[in-house]
Amino acid sequence: MDRLQAIPASSHQRTRWKNDGGWTTEIARSGGDEFRWRISIAEIESDGPFSSFPGVERDLLLLEGNGIELDIGDAPTRRLVQRFERVHFDGEAVVDCRLVAGPTRDFNVMARRDAVRAEVIARPLVGSMVIFPERGVEWFVHVFAGHATARSEGNTLDLEAGASLLADFREGGQRLVLEGGGELVLVKFVAASR
Repeated sequence: MDRLQAIPASSHQRTRWKNDGGWTTEIARSGGDEFRWRISIAEIESDGPFSSFPGVERDLLLLEGNGIELDIGDAPTRRLVQRFERVHFDGEAVVDCRLVAGPTRDFNVMARRDAVRAEVIARPLVGSMVIFPERGVEWFVHVFAGHATARSEGNTLDLEAGASLLADFREGGQRLVLEGGGELVLVKFVAASR
């Protein structure tokens, strides 16, 4: 079984929001409409509410722009103004978004609570980085800037900015070595305990 899957930027699907407030570019998903997990980039163009996703845990990272303010339920307002600042919230929460000054691009991770748990990390890639396989785990690697070469089990994949990689270690495998220079967003999906 090929444990590495490259996802080129050319395969992404970009769709307009129903409320006309922005765009979603879906990068990858596991499962159909009732996804286990889903990763996308949102372009927020105007203030407004977020859609509700019951049973889903969400993570949002600011990629580009001057930032957003989020009112999530009764919690204090969250302000994201630094690149890669992150917020975690329940998909069923009532969320209102305000732009700080102009549109933003944001990295979105959705994980179905009864299926997987997502850990989201943004970090630079300078030289080499090793990801060790763990059974029941999938790693998603998005090259936000720069380039990376991925090697595992004799396979080599070259990834430019905007491309992504899914490493499926759910049934085991060998370590994944990433080399290059740039910035990565990494998502570790761990099977939910039953």
